[in-house]
Amino acid sequence: MSIKIDLSNKKGIIFGLANQRSIAWAISEKLLEAGAELAFTYLDERLLKNINKLLEPYDPLLIKCDANNEDEVKNVMSEFYKKHGEIDFIIHSVAFANREDLGGDFSKLSKEGFALALETSSYSLVTIAREASQYFTKNGGSVISMTFDASNRVYPGYNVMGTAKAALENINRQLANEFGPRKIRFNSISAGPLPSLSARSIPGFTEMKKAHEERSPIKRPITHEEVANTALFLISDLSSGITGSIIPVDGGYGIIAL
Repeated sequence: MSIKIDLSNKKGIIFGLANQRSIAWAISEKLLEAGAELAFTYLDERLLKNINKLLEPYDPLLIKCDANNEDEVKNVMSEFYKKHGEIDFIIHSVAFANREDLGGDFSKLSKEGFALALETSSYSLVTIAREASQYFTKNGGSVISMTFDASNRVYPGYNVMGTAKAALENINRQLANEFGPRKIRFNSISAGPLPSLSARSIPGFTEMKKAHEERSPIKRPITHEEVANTALFLISDLSSGITGSIIPVDGGYGIIAL
C-alpha cells in the first residue's frame, strides 16, 4: 500500500536502527520514500556494519551514540545541526534488558538489571528530548517512541521490559505536556508483536505472536509497514493535533477481553 505524504521539507534522526528487520528500518524506508532527510545513530562498530549495507544507497549522516551517554547524545544533536540545521522529528526505537532478566520469575530481577532496562529503554527518551529541544524548528516537531501492550498487562517472558514500557509511556505524556507550548509533539506507537533482533531475546515470543493473530479482530499479524505508515502520519503535519498519545497498531488485540 502506498501512502502519499510529502516529507521533503522534513529532517530528523533515527535512534535504534539495528538491521533490516528493525521496526526502525521499516520506518526509515517509509520516511525516505516520502522524501525526508535522515541521520542515524549506531551503538558500536558491529551494528555499524549491519546498517552500512542498508544505508549505502542513501549516504546519510551516521553518528556513534550510546543513548545512556549524555555527552554522546549532545554530540548527535550538534553534528546533525552542523549538516542539516534544525530538527523536525526524532524516532526513539531504543530498548535493552539483560537476557537473564527476561523470562523466569519477575521477583528475581536484580536492582542492576532493573536500572539498566529502565535507563536504556525509558530514561533515554528524556535525555534525547532534553538535548534535542534546543534544535527543533520554531514550528516544533514530532518525537515518536515505540512501546508495547506489556506496559499495561502481563506478558510472561517480557518481564522487566513491560515495566520499562510503562515508564516510557508516562515519560511520553510528561514530555508532551512540557514541550506542548513549543509545538513539539510526543507520541508512542504500541505495535503488536513483530519479528526483530530484540524479539529473539523474549521467551514465549512465538506464542505471543500467535495469540495476537488468533484473537485480534483482523485475525492476522500486523506488519512492519503498518507500523511505519503510522509513524509517517505522526511525523507529518496531518497529525498536528495529536500529542501525548499511545497509538495502538495491534489489529485491535487490545480491545479483546477473552
